[in-house]
Amino acid sequence: MLRNPTLSENTKWRQNSVTVSGGNGRGNRSDHLYCPAGAIIDNEKDSLIICDYVNDRAVRWSPQNGESGETIISNIRCWGLTMDDERNLYIVDFRAHDVRRYRMGENQGTVVAGGNGQGNRLDQLNNPRHIFVDRDQSVYVSDCSNHRVMKWMKGAKQGIVAAGVQDRGNRLGQLSNPRELFVDQSGSYISKINLIKNHFILRLFA
Repeated sequence: MLRNPTLSENTKWRQNSVTVSGGNGRGNRSDHLYCPAGAIIDNEKDSLIICDYVNDRAVRWSPQNGESGETIISNIRCWGLTMDDERNLYIVDFRAHDVRRYRMGENQGTVVAGGNGQGNRLDQLNNPRHIFVDRDQSVYVSDCSNHRVMKWMKGAKQGIVAAGVQDRGNRLGQLSNPRELFVDQSGSYISKINLIKNHFILRLFA
């Protein structure tokens, strides 16, 4: 997910696309990507940070070094990612069922959601996918296989259910494998939850 892109009403789309990262087939070299699962724009460094899922790494691609990427975090089955206003990087570790926060330049992260194994308790996640971090550094997680969205406040030992009740389904209040999500800047509601099984976009008020 590209973090909060802003487009002018006069924006014009190019008819011909330009490859800005990858494009050399799948593999594990520095000029390869293998199943990229998420990306954000780091405006301060004019670069993309990409979840290179199968290669277990997060990589940075910049225009100055457009032919290859730089591994900034390794040994992580990274899926979704985002950045807060202090430029802390948050990454979902799909294999570990947790979300970790990294200060720029660090390879060791701090678990901020999950971290207690795979499960459905309030202190657990089950195949987390995408995340959103608000101004208070609360972390919202699409807890895919638990069919819910969790909110973990900064420093919390467990999360609270922000969306999704009871079991998986398509009735009002239920979710089915939620993926992408976005939280309004006011923090008052969760919106744009893409439900791949139910095939609709849902807005849920807190």
